[in-house]
Amino acid sequence: MKATLRSRCARTFAAGALSAALLTAGSVGTFAHAAASPKPKASPSASASASKSAAAITVKASSASVKAGDKVTFTGRTKGMPIGSKLVLQHKKGSKWTTLQASTTVKQGSSYSLDAKLNDKGKQELRIKYDEVTSPSVTVTVK
Repeated sequence: MKATLRSRCARTFAAGALSAALLTAGSVGTFAHAAASPKPKASPSASASASKSAAAITVKASSASVKAGDKVTFTGRTKGMPIGSKLVLQHKKGSKWTTLQASTTVKQGSSYSLDAKLNDKGKQELRIKYDEVTSPSVTVTVK
């Protein structure tokens, strides 16, 4: 009986030691591999630009033609932007985009709605902007 108990204890001890050795060897191999080939770290600007490239804004104007001083509502959805992000309305003057006084925030469900009065007569090319992300432009004719 003592011989059986001793052999069981010896086998259990051997199995435990072997398991520990295998686990340690596996960890050392993994550690050695990680140390030998370090992974390149992404720069903060690269990760920020990657997340911005995934962001998007859509826009739709409530009317394609309005009288000067009338209100136009711009609605749309955003993708990849936190709720509460500030969106601004811009119009194109020549070849340059200028920010107007109209702004809003992204609501629950990633939607937004922005009201603006357009006073400059003619065809207005407008877009919505957040940081470096812009929507496609829409044209509203102001009479």
